[in-house]
Amino acid sequence: MTNDASNRNDWPAYSYVPGGPFPHPVSDPSGHSFGHRDSSSMPIVDDNWQNCSSFLEGIDLFNHGYYWESHEAWETQWHAEGRKGPHADVLRALIKLGAAGVKVREGQPGGVTTHASRARDLLLEVAKTRPKLLGLSLTKIAAFADQIAKQPPASPVERHVPVAVVFDFRLEPK
Repeated sequence: MTNDASNRNDWPAYSYVPGGPFPHPVSDPSGHSFGHRDSSSMPIVDDNWQNCSSFLEGIDLFNHGYYWESHEAWETQWHAEGRKGPHADVLRALIKLGAAGVKVREGQPGGVTTHASRARDLLLEVAKTRPKLLGLSLTKIAAFADQIAKQPPASPVERHVPVAVVFDFRLEPK
């Protein structure tokens, strides 16, 4: 799996936005992920993130405007990590960034600020001992989170638009 959209042919038909026109992806039988819950992730060992499909899936989804779906992919991995430790904290920060993207789409700047601030704080805490983890520069992402917490982007699209990239920042693990 890569972060290159041209290599994917299985994008969901829409990115879920609560209160929007599209059905809940998991709980509604017409949702794009109904009946496809994946909980088979294993913890990342020795920062071997390159083989972690749920982490990479979350990166792909986030970078292409599927914020709710990225949140779900990372949450699967967060649970696999036991919800504790540096990997889990970075995943929780990414989950918060995905939630911030959903809040932009919902037109809730207060929610964007709350989620982005929490992501920043988690990333900076881990960066004290591990400035790079899961292939990501934690301080760089924390700076992005700080920027959107201070100036939440206005949603550039209506809720009826299936997918929209609302952040000018890409997650690029290396």
